[in-house]
Amino acid sequence: MSDLFDILLSVSFWAAAIRIASPLIFATMGELICERAGVLNLGIEGIMVIGAFAGWMAVYLGAPLWLGVAAAMAAGMLFGLLHATLTVPFGLSQHVVGLGVTMLATSTSYFAYRLALPEVTSPPKITPFAPMDLPILSDIPFLGPVLFQQTALTWAALICAGLVGFVLFRTPLGLAVRAAGENPAAVEAQGLSVTGLRMGAVVVGSGLMAVGGSFLTLSAFSSFFFEMVNGRGWICIALVVFGAWMPGKAVLGALLFAAFDALQIRLQQTPLGAHLPYQVFLMAPYLLSILALILMSRRAEVPAALMVAYRKGER
Repeated sequence: MSDLFDILLSVSFWAAAIRIASPLIFATMGELICERAGVLNLGIEGIMVIGAFAGWMAVYLGAPLWLGVAAAMAAGMLFGLLHATLTVPFGLSQHVVGLGVTMLATSTSYFAYRLALPEVTSPPKITPFAPMDLPILSDIPFLGPVLFQQTALTWAALICAGLVGFVLFRTPLGLAVRAAGENPAAVEAQGLSVTGLRMGAVVVGSGLMAVGGSFLTLSAFSSFFFEMVNGRGWICIALVVFGAWMPGKAVLGALLFAAFDALQIRLQQTPLGAHLPYQVFLMAPYLLSILALILMSRRAEVPAALMVAYRKGER
């Protein structure tokens, strides 16, 4: 117990939790936008992979880091456009299309990697985003190292969550997007395009998912390797439900999962880690997240038109 309290009170633990949560925040906000508009985007896992690859490859070829982020977003938006085209105007199954996009994006990333670097045995490294050291703020006890010595992409993730919440709940555009996921017939009655709103939401949301993937290669690590996304996309779908389709609650869910993940890494280094298989620690964040999801989702209100195809003129 003393080891546990030492971990929970350490600066490095909370700094790591925020760092681990950053890609989840980007991708969760992207998925939340899609689902608020009425589209379940199961392509998130593959879109994060293509974002991780595209951002890393752009920087590896000489582009600045922020241009790498833009390249990742563009790649994600391209696959988002494919997903939106098949599910919104054509009304195909969102489950099938989403899984197909995940497989296509993942396979495209791996194929492009092997095509560009056919004889590489270990992933080449790039110079990633460096942690910022903000004057005065970084000197604040505890909060300084936790919040103000993160990379620029971590701050971008937090700002992104605030912007998504503001746009969805404080602007006419956000109202229209939410109405497209609740009552698309009412949106059409106001002279707005349900198809346009849903497709736009999926494209923008997919771009954010890809930025979440690029965080892994441009900030967390310095290279691209297979399986690096490692199910984070599926976790983000669960976080949207955990947060009851509210950006603030979804961010808290991402921080909670990240804290569980950071905790299991440190517990493996304690005397307890010598007596239990490491797989027990690896599965602990997922088990705790499932439990939290069950407790929180019982009161969640699903967008009424989520996964419901809509064609103009239908009632």
